Amino acid sequence: MPVVPASADEAAPPAAPALRREAWPARLARSLPWPVPALLVWCGAWLLWLALARAGLNPAWAFAAALGASGAAALACQGRWRRGIAAAGFPLSAFALGAAGGLPPWVWLLLLLPVLALYPLRAWRDAPLFPTPADALQGLDALVGTPAKVLDAGCGLGHGLVALQRLWPQARCSGVEWSPLLALAARWRCRQAHIRRGDMWASSWAGHDLVYLFQRPESMARAHAKAQAELAPGAWLVSLEFEVPGVPPVACLEGPGRRPLWVYQPVPARHPSTWPAGGR
Repeated sequence: MPVVPASADEAAPPAAPALRREAWPARLARSLPWPVPALLVWCGAWLLWLALARAGLNPAWAFAAALGASGAAALACQGRWRRGIAAAGFPLSAFALGAAGGLPPWVWLLLLLPVLALYPLRAWRDAPLFPTPADALQGLDALVGTPAKVLDAGCGLGHGLVALQRLWPQARCSGVEWSPLLALAARWRCRQAHIRRGDMWASSWAGHDLVYLFQRPESMARAHAKAQAELAPGAWLVSLEFEVPGVPPVACLEGPGRRPLWVYQPVPARHPSTWPAGGR
């Protein structure tokens, strides 16, 4: 398992040219909080299917057209998993409704209610529910030592906490999760960890030796700034798959078949209480 150290000589990615070449559907999908792009794909496919069927097109051909349109629209979403979720929503809901005995098409909207319960609107700007793979943190203990207090920020169902507790059985592990149902499930699953329902951004990270995240690329700069403001010198910030833009990591743990694990030691921001009297 290679450990890729940070390099100050690495060239910054050519973000501006990529944005110029990016088609407008992809720019729109990138600008909207997840899972709004998926919901738009699903709703658009259903509206197209109903409109074509009402116009007199054979229902099977109308469904095929809506299926192709939803698949094409899903390509604008960022990442394999999000594209798959956006593309699968329409055919899966159609199959479920057909298996339920020909319920009216609008009934599929009721399926969104459990989604909203598991994934409240306020959490849409954070990561979707993607569990941490069992071996995702392999080798992290050899790099960071034995932290005494570990936080999984946005712990979801607790997969990350299970992996953290496997690495450090004696550590005091805790998690914070905004969804009440996911927090409840994580408490049941990780009974040795302290898990509370709350906003990972409003909750203090102070006092933790290591903070683990499996978030989304758009939130990594914010996470690093929060770590700088609240973590003590020597504490670690660990992100699965997504790196902090413009900040060289201490190392990146990666290997065949596994997601990259970015490891940072944020330099704490200077706190106002340390400023000398009379100025900064």
